[in-house]
Amino acid sequence: MLTHMHRYTASSDPLQRLYHGGTKQKLMVSARRKSSGSSARKTRKSTFWGIEVAESLTWQGWCLGKEFTKHLILRNVCLKTQKLRFRPPTTRFFITVFPQPILLSPGMSITLPIIFCPLEKKEYEDSILFEKPEGEFSVALHAKLPHLDMLFPDSIQIPACAVYDSTEASFTMYNDGDLLTCFSWEVPGPFCLLPARGMLDPGEECTVKVIFQPEVAHVHNVSAICSFGDTQEQKTIRLKAVAKYPHLLVNVPGDSCEDAGLRNFRDVLCFGAIAAGTTVEKCVDIFNVSVVSAPFRIERAKELVFRDRVFSCDATQAIAPARGKSVVPVQFSPHTVGVKSVDYFTVMPIGSSTHSVLKVTGSCKGPEVSFQHPFVYFSCINLGEYLIQPLEMTNTSDVPAYYQFDIDCKQSVFSFDRPCGILGGMSTITLKVIFQPTYPIICYRRVACLVHHQDPLFLDLIGTCHSETMNPDILKLKDLTRYRTHMARGLTFFPPDILGTMLKEGKLLVDEKGALTLPLEMLEDKPPEEYPVIEPMVEYFHDGISSDLTVFPPHVSLSIKEYDFGCCAELQEVEPLPLCVTNHTKGKITVMWTNNPDSPFQVIPDSCDIPSLKTMAFRITFQPPLLNSMYAAEVEGFAFYKVLRHYNNIEEPFTMCPSWNLAIRLHGHTFQPGRQHFIPQYTLDCHKVFPPVCPNTTTYRSMLLCNVGSSAISFSISREKCPAVLVKPSCGYIAPGSHQIFLLSTCPVETSIQQHILSLHFNFWPSFTQEIPLQSSAEPLVLHLEGDGSLYFKPTCVGTSSSRTFTIKNCTRLPMLFRWKIQQSDKKLLCVQPAEGTILPNEALAQTWTFTPGEQIKYLLRSWVTVWRDQEILDDKTPKNVRYFLRVIGEGSLGTITAQEEQVDVGNILVGSMQSCELRLFNNGACSLKYILSVEQMFTGPCDPEEVASDPLAIELDHYKGTIPARGKIFVQATLRPARQLRYTWTINYTISTPKATNPLGEKQPVCCVIATGVYPSICITDACGTGSACGISKLHLWRLFSLETLNQYLERDPTPQELTFRVPTRHSTQRIPPVYTPVMLDFNFGAAPVGCVPSVVVLMLQNSGAIPVNWAFLFPSDQRIDMEYWAESAEFDPSELHQMRVQDNQLFTISPKAGKLLPGQQQIIQLSHRHDFIGTDRLPVLLKISHGREILLNFIGVTLNPERLYIHFTTTKHLFTPIAIGTYDPPKQIYELYNGGATSAVYEIQVDALTQVQEENYHHAVFVCLNPRGEIGPGLTAHTEWIFSPLEAKMYSVDVPIHILDGDCALITFQGIGFDPHVMGETAQFDKVVSAATTPASAKLGVPGLTVYLSQPRICFGNIPVYSKCSRLFFLNNDSKNEAIIFAWHTGTSNAMVIMNIIPETGVVQAGESTPCVLTLHASENPCFYNVDLICEIFMQRPLDQYEKELQEWEAEKARQAVEFTITEKDLNAEKNQKEPSKGAPNSLGSAKLPAALSEIRKYKTLPPIKNIHAPNPPASRSQRRHIRNKEANRLWVKPEPPKPFLVHLGVTARSHSIDGFLTNFSNDLPQHFLYRQLKKKTARRMSLSGSRSKTKRASIRDPSLVELESCSEQEAQLVTDMLSTVIKGLLEEIQFQEAVIRSLAEPTPYFCQFWSEESAKQKQSSAGTSPTITSPVFTTKNRTEDEDAGGEGEVSPSGTSDAPETLSAIIRKEQFREQKETIIRLPAFANLTEMVLDNTIQNILVEASRGEVVLTARPRIIALPPVFSQKEISPIASMYKSSLAHPTTTPLISVPSEIKDYEGHRHIILPP
Repeated sequence: MLTHMHRYTASSDPLQRLYHGGTKQKLMVSARRKSSGSSARKTRKSTFWGIEVAESLTWQGWCLGKEFTKHLILRNVCLKTQKLRFRPPTTRFFITVFPQPILLSPGMSITLPIIFCPLEKKEYEDSILFEKPEGEFSVALHAKLPHLDMLFPDSIQIPACAVYDSTEASFTMYNDGDLLTCFSWEVPGPFCLLPARGMLDPGEECTVKVIFQPEVAHVHNVSAICSFGDTQEQKTIRLKAVAKYPHLLVNVPGDSCEDAGLRNFRDVLCFGAIAAGTTVEKCVDIFNVSVVSAPFRIERAKELVFRDRVFSCDATQAIAPARGKSVVPVQFSPHTVGVKSVDYFTVMPIGSSTHSVLKVTGSCKGPEVSFQHPFVYFSCINLGEYLIQPLEMTNTSDVPAYYQFDIDCKQSVFSFDRPCGILGGMSTITLKVIFQPTYPIICYRRVACLVHHQDPLFLDLIGTCHSETMNPDILKLKDLTRYRTHMARGLTFFPPDILGTMLKEGKLLVDEKGALTLPLEMLEDKPPEEYPVIEPMVEYFHDGISSDLTVFPPHVSLSIKEYDFGCCAELQEVEPLPLCVTNHTKGKITVMWTNNPDSPFQVIPDSCDIPSLKTMAFRITFQPPLLNSMYAAEVEGFAFYKVLRHYNNIEEPFTMCPSWNLAIRLHGHTFQPGRQHFIPQYTLDCHKVFPPVCPNTTTYRSMLLCNVGSSAISFSISREKCPAVLVKPSCGYIAPGSHQIFLLSTCPVETSIQQHILSLHFNFWPSFTQEIPLQSSAEPLVLHLEGDGSLYFKPTCVGTSSSRTFTIKNCTRLPMLFRWKIQQSDKKLLCVQPAEGTILPNEALAQTWTFTPGEQIKYLLRSWVTVWRDQEILDDKTPKNVRYFLRVIGEGSLGTITAQEEQVDVGNILVGSMQSCELRLFNNGACSLKYILSVEQMFTGPCDPEEVASDPLAIELDHYKGTIPARGKIFVQATLRPARQLRYTWTINYTISTPKATNPLGEKQPVCCVIATGVYPSICITDACGTGSACGISKLHLWRLFSLETLNQYLERDPTPQELTFRVPTRHSTQRIPPVYTPVMLDFNFGAAPVGCVPSVVVLMLQNSGAIPVNWAFLFPSDQRIDMEYWAESAEFDPSELHQMRVQDNQLFTISPKAGKLLPGQQQIIQLSHRHDFIGTDRLPVLLKISHGREILLNFIGVTLNPERLYIHFTTTKHLFTPIAIGTYDPPKQIYELYNGGATSAVYEIQVDALTQVQEENYHHAVFVCLNPRGEIGPGLTAHTEWIFSPLEAKMYSVDVPIHILDGDCALITFQGIGFDPHVMGETAQFDKVVSAATTPASAKLGVPGLTVYLSQPRICFGNIPVYSKCSRLFFLNNDSKNEAIIFAWHTGTSNAMVIMNIIPETGVVQAGESTPCVLTLHASENPCFYNVDLICEIFMQRPLDQYEKELQEWEAEKARQAVEFTITEKDLNAEKNQKEPSKGAPNSLGSAKLPAALSEIRKYKTLPPIKNIHAPNPPASRSQRRHIRNKEANRLWVKPEPPKPFLVHLGVTARSHSIDGFLTNFSNDLPQHFLYRQLKKKTARRMSLSGSRSKTKRASIRDPSLVELESCSEQEAQLVTDMLSTVIKGLLEEIQFQEAVIRSLAEPTPYFCQFWSEESAKQKQSSAGTSPTITSPVFTTKNRTEDEDAGGEGEVSPSGTSDAPETLSAIIRKEQFREQKETIIRLPAFANLTEMVLDNTIQNILVEASRGEVVLTARPRIIALPPVFSQKEISPIASMYKSSLAHPTTTPLISVPSEIKDYEGHRHIILPP
């Protein structure tokens, strides 16, 4: 759809449809019509069973009153003849021929005409049906009205565009209607559609161009509305485009120049040193970092003064592609050697929203030509000879040099072999200088060597010629040096003879250099003059010829230096040129001319003497030999003092003087009139702008004229139009292929531009004249200050400095020196760097101004800068126009720093690791603040203050110094590295840095506090349970076997440095027994079990008790060993290595999983197992490694026994009793557990001889007493031996007691006990803890694998309780299964006779996902003791039990059938024996087939599976025996099904009972919390008998012999006795005679003591203030009742009222007796027990309902306000009841029904129960 996507240009020709004068004119520019309009649209055809026909016929463009016919063509496209019928249209609007059969041969077709006759203007639909044997098909007939419709896309996406740029896209608009349609577009900005209006024929389409030209960066999504047709129907198209601001960056590829490097510029383009007159181009990359293309333009800054531009950029406009770059070339064309140029180009994207500045720099270099020696010395030769001397000329620059010696070699005695040429860069050439004198004289000439783009060089040519008659003194180099000194001192105007006389007379002296000087008195204390250093250009131009100025006065002058003879066509008629030579010296001179006989120019006479201060006339003749020729030459002559003709005339060598050279340039031509002069062919290299100089300073420039033709060129320069410009040489000729170098000079006075036009004439023809435009100007002192001379500083903190950049720009073409002047009073406030320096031409120099306020005020300061140049002298009289003033505005302010969070708690960090946090500091003031951060570190936690004081800071900030901008913020990254497991507190302080203030560092102030806790990874064991062979081990015993309490204590400690040798689990050892880096070693004792039984499995609940994730791992020795090559393995193993290899290879110990990761608070179940495959003790060191934490070595120990061996498993050989205070009257009983790890019951016996010995040593006081030294322990069970430890002294007692196992081994156990003095230790004696917190698992969901039942509390601790107390605890048995119920049964019978506890309910069913409450009740005995009971709950799954019951019923039915159905055969003789076999497999745990009976027979403990002896294997059976065995097994009877094995759940119960006195002494505040059950002694026997009847295991020992018979009776016997006694007692209670006899017996006196209640005793107790009142006698009550009745009867008989007083008295007595009886009943123990039971049940019910969600205990009472019923004056009885209840709250009953009260305003409130 988007076929055209190109940039819009203003010249694009939009497609439009215009209306002019009512006529339609179509511009078919981009519109195109489909093949032939709507009538030619392709009709879709289909084939039905070989007949090809159109799917439909459509009539369009019809009108009323006419008929319209279309033809339907049917074609047979198959290979057989087709026969078909058709039905005409059903409506009368479509007519066709009469229906008749149609027969079509293959390839034939038939046409059916269909006529459409419309009657009204609407749409018609019909169809024509065709029938074939294969089926039917129809052709739809449609007549449509003309409609309007335009088709174009719903939306169009225009490419992204930069702001103020434009992009375009196009889409196709199609006229899908039936009429000629006019359309017009309404488009919101910044979109534009072309054509905006037009007209389309039906079926015609055109391309619409969408132009997007935004002005704002925005996401544009607008709708363009297209209106078309007469009804102005509208359709919309969504125009989507994105406009973005462009961002351009200037980058110079490659390394920039030194200046750029110093400033870290990437936008500085440095060309370096470029040869003058050449052009170098470099490219700059314009990067577009935006996502849109960015057109940009390159502009140059506007200049205030005229400038000779050397930088240029041809690309003034370009486009940078999106995310791309545009390469822009920049050219550098320098012209003036030694000038550094600076310029700036500004890259501005379209819209000028931003700009980037490109700085370009470069310098111009030229040739550097020099001579090896600045002279050529020929010494002395004879007349007629010549001498050649070499001259080396070197160019040390890489720029080629054009050179030319300003001498006519043909006319001079000195000549060069190459007087002009080109000297390449970095090259040296040797020239030949020839000396061929024509007169015996001293010859000296100073020749100028002109070099293009370089100052001229001067060469001294010195030679002397002798003849036979004349022998002048030889001129030496030192003579030339002395001559120059004499010339500076004015002595050269005197001839040598006069100087010699003056020297003799003393008028002259000789200095140390050998030069003549005036006496000191004549010098007036001034040093003698020396020859100055003269600039080459000054020496060259100030020769007195081309300029009126000379460096020194001339000795000899000529009247003519240059002369043009003009046209001399008549050769014989050339007039000679008169010439005058003037002698300016004090002596006679001789002038001798060097006349070349071949030269047409001659001087007559050739020699002449000229007296002092006289002039002599000469003539110059021009005798050209040929016509139509050009002639030019330089006539040379020498003038010298006449006394120098012979050396004898020179008496003093100090007076030697060289000759003076005289040269005249002459030229002329002999072209006849009308003859064409030679056409010059040349090139001219001349820059039109003179180098910039100060006013009244001469500037110079060179010009190169090259003759590129084949004929010589004669030139002359006319200065008529530019007299201010000096040119030298002004005339001459140039040989073919040679060149001429000109030097130009001018001295501009005005700063405005001066235009000069220099006329250069060639070949004496006016047409051959070229005008050279030149410009010169004097550069003023113009300095531009940024911001119109105003500098604003932001508010600055007092005592600190703020800096900002201020730019000054040199707007001239010359370097400028500057110096800032700050007033003395402001120097403490302001400073600038650099304060003085040089600014290059057109350079913008950025200066740094620093403002340092001294107080909190606003400042307005003034400073100025003075500028000058090197040529000017800066003094106090400096003109005002070179001083520029600057206004400085600033403000002093103060501020503080705050933190977003005053306290940042990072949390927990692993010790040794690091964690970062971000601190946000804010500056709410108006000035920037320079801050210095410091940190103070504090520790919290258990540590040594002296040790941690030397620790380095555990926090590191990414920076400690910085600046916060005004009203800004900064981020400080703090890295925390805690080194200890402590709580760190870092206080971050800040100090405002005020280096300029009196106190550079302000006061330290806290800004925030960072808190973190260094932690080590910490885990703990929260729960443990055993299964398999360890299922009988209680949790508390399991904690002791695995040393879990000690392990948790070790895990809480910090790791040692050795443990952190390897922070993560790794293979680090090459030994089979890896080295141990931890000092902590513990035993994991799996206990003992017979060989071949199920493995002992211990399930541990591992919990991450810390605050960071923990990676843990159990590492076997093989996990720590590096895998070695086979050849490196050791072949010899010690026994320990062999043992470990056997354990690991057979996987006797397994851990699943061995490693894992725990998040904080997360728990993980770990299963440890020990396989009992080999008899003996298995040991394996396993390393518990916590990554970055502790490393603990666990010794896995497991014992495997012979099944017949009697074995008591001792965890340790030492046992420490709980410390007992000395002087305790009734010390508590303590328990020592013995665990039977074997498969059979074991009988133990504790030898008490050692206890007797200790008793004798302690004054026959029983310190250690064992109450049950002998007993029997079932397999897999634990026995509790009761001990009493009663110390006499505050010390530790120890005794070694042997424990013998009947038919087994013996163990020596050391029992220890500590006695302490409570008066000495005081509160530090904390020995009253019943159970350690570490041994109380926090997790209750840990259970046996495969069991989904768990207890809400796996251990219940009653704590410290008094004797006779009754304690209850509520816990829940939860079934976490989702689809299976469980059946449970508790076993509360214990081996300890003094422990009486029960659980309600003992059995029950818990449905899936539900829980049942259980109540544990403990009745403390009368003796203090320690309680440590492990209750077991057997769990059965519902489905296995149902399956077992079903199979058992089927087995019993089969057994009953087999009992009555039998067949007598010889094979069935042993049927009776076979019938008894099923009973052998019946389990002992259930005892019957029914479920209730099975549950009633569940034993207390589930023993381990019976382990049978292993019989020797039978010999191999024969084939017949094996067949017999198979037949026998097939004929065996049905084996009785076995019940499912229950799961065991342990509930640990711990408590310690104290005597009443001891409890009141130690826990007096806790006594009201306990209930003392008074009837314990009476019901002990019955409770013990009942608990014994529930238990199948007999008690170990019963000390009361009267209860032996009750204990030995069966359950049926006990039930029978109970029923009989109940019947007898009930009958007695209902018998009236028995009641009367009892009443009478109560009135009998007691002979000895008040054993029964009596009236007298009641009165005595009532009268006394005794303890508890007794119950009122029933006899007295009955008697009173009788008397009352009698009195009443008498009252009825007697009408008098004398009986009122006795009735009132009796009522009062009766009420008083009832009150006393009530108080007595309340104080009875039975009533207290009943009340406790009611409250206990009530609270338990409430808690159970709360656990089920039926009651919300924490809900607030609800109060409903009702309108008042009574007035305020009336008293509401309800309110009075409420007040009375408030007055007596103890008597108010607690009710749960809604109650209504009334407040003090009379409003009713209804209080609902929670």
